[in-house]
Amino acid sequence: MLFTWWNGSTFGTWLNTKFGGEQVGTDFQGNKYYRSKKVVPAGTNSPFAGMERRWVIYNGANDSSRVPAEWHGWLHHSYDAVPQSHLPPPRIWEAEYTPNATGTTKAHQPHPELRGAGKAKAAGYEAWTPEG
Repeated sequence: MLFTWWNGSTFGTWLNTKFGGEQVGTDFQGNKYYRSKKVVPAGTNSPFAGMERRWVIYNGANDSSRVPAEWHGWLHHSYDAVPQSHLPPPRIWEAEYTPNATGTTKAHQPHPELRGAGKAKAAGYEAWTPEG
């Protein structure tokens, strides 16, 4: 916890959350969402000047694709109300969350023929070569 950020939060983030944060909600994956207790004064040299800071503490691996759309909008100040207060009912066609598989054995791999292995040459096609 002292030096790793990829499994939860660092000690500094935990400390800031403990003393300067207020939990506003939790999503279906167990990620916890916080906002700062104090608003950064306007006119200061801060990207959060005049706004409250918002952040997430992940339940498990830190992967931003694990933040649901409704919470993403709240984190980025698209709206002020927390998502639980205005979520529409789930639709029958909505897919369940699947984690980002990039870099794993479950990552998407196109069919070998589409990757060029064993791909037949197009009739009459000749690659361009620059005149030297």
